[in-house]
Amino acid sequence: MRLSAEQAAFAKRLGHKFANGELLQRALTHASMSSANRPDNQRLEFLGDRVLGLVMAETLLSADTGATEGQLAPRFNALVRKETCAEVAAELGLGEVLRLGRSEMLSGGRRKQALLGDAMEAVIAAVYLDGGIEAARTLILTTWGARIETVEEDARDPKTALQEWAQAKGQKPPSYQEIARSGPDHAPVFTIEVTLQSGESTRAEAPSKRRAEQAAAKALLDQLGG
Repeated sequence: MRLSAEQAAFAKRLGHKFANGELLQRALTHASMSSANRPDNQRLEFLGDRVLGLVMAETLLSADTGATEGQLAPRFNALVRKETCAEVAAELGLGEVLRLGRSEMLSGGRRKQALLGDAMEAVIAAVYLDGGIEAARTLILTTWGARIETVEEDARDPKTALQEWAQAKGQKPPSYQEIARSGPDHAPVFTIEVTLQSGESTRAEAPSKRRAEQAAAKALLDQLGG
């Protein structure tokens, strides 16, 4: 099946030339656009989640041969969680080529984190079925990139640490507020402010709300010396 110009451009960004273009089209088809002759991407999402998990588990084991299971688990979770998949999808412009029903398009489906994360997993499965595990591994390691090298910092979860700090001081949990959003729909930048009951606050920017919250929490912890 022939890919559209937009789909072909997306495949080029993936770095994979599909022998079976129908696999990519299915990976990009949300349930709101499915029909009897147009299956959605949910089965591919199921498979892609497992392929991603296998590749990341192997990569983490190879990168740190002395790490315990307790050290590896939070790193693994940080790399395979839906938010991370959605960030990678946004960087690739996946939302621009998603096949969505009218209602989902009108509700901003191309920017929804859950839809982007699910579709990214489906794309991984499409590449796996089309080119095998090595093609899928190349895609994952290339698109996740520096996240794999910096995962130790991401896995430490500054939000949890800040909440524990506040509780130890007898304060309510920190509050997070979205101050601004900028950039194009496929690559937004969020500005989040975190505030403690005692008045201390900081702001941070990142390409997802979660990362901006984590960055703001870490900045405030650094400021507090925690």
